[in-house]
Amino acid sequence: MTPANTLSHLSSHSERRLLRPHVAASISGHLSDLLRLMSGGPCDLDPHLDIPVPLRCLRAGDMLFHEGSPAEAIYFVRSGTFKTFRTAEDGYEQVIGFSGRAELIGFDAYCMGQHPTGCVALEDSSLYTLLMRDYAQTGTRIEALDRMMALAMSRALLHRGDVTEVMAAVAAEVRLARFVLQLSQRMVDCGQSPRRFHLRMGRRDIASYLGLAHETVSRSFQMLARWQLLSVNNREVEIVDMDGLKALARNTRRQVDEAGAAAGASLARPCFEPEGSRAAA
Repeated sequence: MTPANTLSHLSSHSERRLLRPHVAASISGHLSDLLRLMSGGPCDLDPHLDIPVPLRCLRAGDMLFHEGSPAEAIYFVRSGTFKTFRTAEDGYEQVIGFSGRAELIGFDAYCMGQHPTGCVALEDSSLYTLLMRDYAQTGTRIEALDRMMALAMSRALLHRGDVTEVMAAVAAEVRLARFVLQLSQRMVDCGQSPRRFHLRMGRRDIASYLGLAHETVSRSFQMLARWQLLSVNNREVEIVDMDGLKALARNTRRQVDEAGAAAGASLARPCFEPEGSRAAA
């Protein structure tokens, strides 16, 4: 059986296995659509390999997979936003990360056979699904698919470092500034405005991701708005002063001096500089 026939045959089986009764999913995409999505543009693909790839659709609040559930598939976000999280013994939900368009979900379970986290849709979303065993059988036979997987995994590893960068900051306002800048960069990667975007996640999810209290996140948003770095209207965010926000985000070990940061023009003051910068100067 040729690679095309193999994946085409397994795709129909994948669709039957992966789709659940509560999930609205009725159409399939094609391998060319998936490759275009993940590469960010047109790609050369042999027409005889343009085979169906199951497309799974979820509504806001639907679980993609549960923590500890068997790992059956790798997912590629076509539209929407997802939250991955772990649940502690006391029931606390620790948000691990957020995934959006053209991002890979579920590959961290490949070596374990079960998902180390849970994943839920934050809005109506859709994903391309590929059974792990399908990829094991066809990945090395379809060169374009293999290249796309390598690129997607590299991006996923890069985004895993986002939380480390955020948590390296002491001040809550700095953590939030770094988080907003990370979202801004993801908007750029998707060809959207880096300055204006809608937060798909709520304050509590952001607080869990940043390791802060919900009230602290709300207060930090207010402070960034007071310093004229952001304009915030519920979940609508506009970066008013990109350079100022980046200057704040560079502060790592020191608490932010509110008196010195009360106006956007003061962002060049030493209170926003990393510790030790004064001595260096």
